[in-house]
Amino acid sequence: MRKVFYVLHVTNYARQDIMLKEKHATEIEAILAKYPTKRSAVMPLLYVAQQEYGFCDEQAIREVAELTALDPTEVKSIVGFYTMFFEEKTGQYVIEVCDDLPCALRGADKFVQHCEHKLGIRAGQTTPDGKFTLRTVMCIAACDRAPVAQVNREYKYSLTPESFDKMVDELK
Repeated sequence: MRKVFYVLHVTNYARQDIMLKEKHATEIEAILAKYPTKRSAVMPLLYVAQQEYGFCDEQAIREVAELTALDPTEVKSIVGFYTMFFEEKTGQYVIEVCDDLPCALRGADKFVQHCEHKLGIRAGQTTPDGKFTLRTVMCIAACDRAPVAQVNREYKYSLTPESFDKMVDELK
């Protein structure tokens, strides 16, 4: 009879910097206090993680999972589902242009092309200086004011190529 041994490889994924629960203890306690279960606080805690780290990487997901007593896979599925959470590093300014059908009918496709030209990148990319990330997203609930974008979650309505160019120049 052969004996088979399995070795469990344990890795310490702790960041070199202070973890969320230490650095943002008061804010985390306040968030958790608002909800009847820890599970309900997962999205606000993901915002805290994203604000701290710039995106929700594997370590941030593990930290939020620990705070909410969820499996990291559950937290990762939330990050992957919602476009407001970033799974990779982004620019200082994240420009999200809605290109869903109602916005496309109001010129979003041409507007995205203009944005790409102005920034010198394609949608889904970040400028070489790390200043801007351009993304297209499905519906941000402002179809009547398209072309519309969010810049770091702040709405910009009824955009034109000229108003976009001015906005980008002011952010530089």
